[in-house]
Amino acid sequence: MLTKRFLHYVSYDTQSDDTSLTIPSTKKQLELSKVLVEELHNLGVSNAFLDEYGVVYARIEALNASEDAPTIGLNAHVDTALELSGANVKPRIIKNYDGKTITLNKELDIYMDPSDFPELNEVIGDDLIVTDGTTLLGGDDKAGIAIIMSAVEKVLQNKEKLTAHVALSFTPDEEIGRGVENFNLDHFKATYAYTVDGGNIAYANYENFNAASANVCIHGKAIHPGTAKDKMINASTVAMEFHSLLDPNAVPEKTSNYEGFNHLTSMEGGVEQATLNYIIRNHNEIYLQEQKDSFHHAAQIINKKFGERLVKVEIEDSYKNMAALIKEDRRCLDRLEKAYELLNLPLSYIPIRGGTDGAGLSYQGVLTPNLGTGGYYAHGKYEFVSINQMQTMVEIIYTLLTL
Repeated sequence: MLTKRFLHYVSYDTQSDDTSLTIPSTKKQLELSKVLVEELHNLGVSNAFLDEYGVVYARIEALNASEDAPTIGLNAHVDTALELSGANVKPRIIKNYDGKTITLNKELDIYMDPSDFPELNEVIGDDLIVTDGTTLLGGDDKAGIAIIMSAVEKVLQNKEKLTAHVALSFTPDEEIGRGVENFNLDHFKATYAYTVDGGNIAYANYENFNAASANVCIHGKAIHPGTAKDKMINASTVAMEFHSLLDPNAVPEKTSNYEGFNHLTSMEGGVEQATLNYIIRNHNEIYLQEQKDSFHHAAQIINKKFGERLVKVEIEDSYKNMAALIKEDRRCLDRLEKAYELLNLPLSYIPIRGGTDGAGLSYQGVLTPNLGTGGYYAHGKYEFVSINQMQTMVEIIYTLLTL
């Protein structure tokens, strides 16, 4: 049923849109959210509902819990990333992966060689779900949704074993940093929670990036190229110069672990005007500020060079690292560690080189570390999930709720 659920969910195109001003950013996300509400109703969770902001909420009360029993929240997001289409996904199941090169699309010459994708070595012997090389898979985070829904089904079949109340939420627009902007804590009422939005299930996360976004707008001077000498200022050329003034090593493809980066996500323009859009990330707030300052410094250099304000930089903060909050109250980690111990499973903590809705929820007062889904290489055509790890995470969550 878990695999069937996942394959059904990825059939919905739920890509969010960071240029949209609507809530949620795309109406198509609501189609899957409505399906989840209906499925919860069919499972017996009659209080499930979709609010005006596109967030699904539901609650399961423990029948035999103690008076001080916590309410444990579970969250996953319905939207998929902007980098590649999530429409017309054609998933394929590979049984008992043998560790060899995977052919995603022979016609387009798209393959996954373990020497290029070393994480494939972590899933030898597992059943995998891969793409056809033309879209992302949507495991981020429909694997998380399928895991939660399957855990809920198992809980409802053994409701007398619940030792905690359960709060569920499925959010839109996580991929564009708006997942919990309109989150209603009165509907959720969790003591603490877990997002199910990570990778290998042997790892959990409570450290995430501090995040900001930068928009760089450059105004040039368009002059006929035949008479442009000493007059034209080509905005696109200035844009390239601006980018060259940033640290060339502080980019995603050259950083790992706790190293921050400035990621150029899009650029467009011509002679008269050009724009650059970046996401800025660092686990350390002080280092993040230094990165943000480098954008303003680059603008100052160019504006001084040309003697006028050609470059305008606007930076907005997105979310913060939740590590400091969770270190002060480890109850969510203590319970998680006990569940892994009961199942005799290894657990390590690693920093997220990204963010989750859990960071926003933590700063709203509900501490929310992140759990793995068995998903790998999200946001692109090489995305895949391990069915075996998904199944194990269902057992981990069930144990969390019944220990």
